[in-house]
Amino acid sequence: MSETVYNFSAGPAVLPKEVLRQVADELPDWHGTGMSVMEMSHRGPEFMGIHAQAVADLRELMRIPEHYKVLFMQGGAIAENAIVPMNLLRGGGHADYLVTGQWSARSAKEAARYARVNLVADAAKLPAPHRDGETGAYTFVPEQSQWRMSPDAAYLHLCTNETIDGVEFQRPPSQGAGPADVPAGVPIVVDVSSHVLSREIDVSRYGCLYGGAQKNIGPAGLTIVIVREDLIGRAHPLCPTAFDYKVVADNDSMYNTPPTFAIWVAGLVFAWLKRQGGVAAMEARNIEKAALLYDYIDASGLYENRVRRQDRSRMNVPFFLKDRALDADFLKGAESAGLLQLKGHRSVGGMRASLYNAMPIEGVRALVGYMKDFERRHG
Repeated sequence: MSETVYNFSAGPAVLPKEVLRQVADELPDWHGTGMSVMEMSHRGPEFMGIHAQAVADLRELMRIPEHYKVLFMQGGAIAENAIVPMNLLRGGGHADYLVTGQWSARSAKEAARYARVNLVADAAKLPAPHRDGETGAYTFVPEQSQWRMSPDAAYLHLCTNETIDGVEFQRPPSQGAGPADVPAGVPIVVDVSSHVLSREIDVSRYGCLYGGAQKNIGPAGLTIVIVREDLIGRAHPLCPTAFDYKVVADNDSMYNTPPTFAIWVAGLVFAWLKRQGGVAAMEARNIEKAALLYDYIDASGLYENRVRRQDRSRMNVPFFLKDRALDADFLKGAESAGLLQLKGHRSVGGMRASLYNAMPIEGVRALVGYMKDFERRHG
């Protein structure tokens, strides 16, 4: 294997090397306390300081308004698929869900255990406008005029970046009184797991944002929830107390023992992002990285990406070899070249390169270089 390794895993994903070195240096003895962060009381002054700084830095990076709570929870986005309806139905009986990929489909299926779910649109059941009307795959975001929304839904749920399918919202949905708008009184809930902090997000447009940390924030085990204050406090009586947003908020995410190690590393990543110039600077880098890979794929005779161009994810780039018999050779050669975890999700096959914040552009250049060489030999 090449001495230089680039990890394209979709999650748990690559972390900044600078942060990993800091973790290694500080892990046995945090700032001369004689304790590892993994050994500290979560209620002790040392960890409380770590926690407060992480929250403050996340608020700064995302420009989170004061009337939103930042919660550090557990269970990942999959748990939030149940926790969201248990907290946000607000006495209502149904919620709207837009399905643009496998994760939003899973969200809707889980929510249906707790609420009546109205599917405002399912991209896999609509003709793909860019692929001669084919159906059955998630390759685009349906136009908002195609959504069939409920005027009295408790909330509208979206997954704004589909990690498996490589579909990403490039602009937020419109909300107002127009026939194609999200009704003004309906909060929008978004799963931002795989593109949070990779691009600017106007938090004030949404009622709740949530995501697992293991892609752009830190190690697995931490879940970020950003929720508007007026939406909390009416959890279903059967909602577990540890998952009640108001209880978590009132206890500053310390109702139960939080994932202390993951919060510490997340805080280090937040500080690293600030040193890089913040989210705006990171977004510019991510645009450059994604363009480099997509431009080569589009010009290639061997590879293809099936997502509509205006809906392509900057974070997760699925691609397919037109001759699938070459898949095994491609992956074997990639691993030898130090390009790891490029195999696509088992449900769709092919390849997938995840270009999270910590992936340097040199890694994308190395991948494109390998793909060009492979095409010269097998195209």
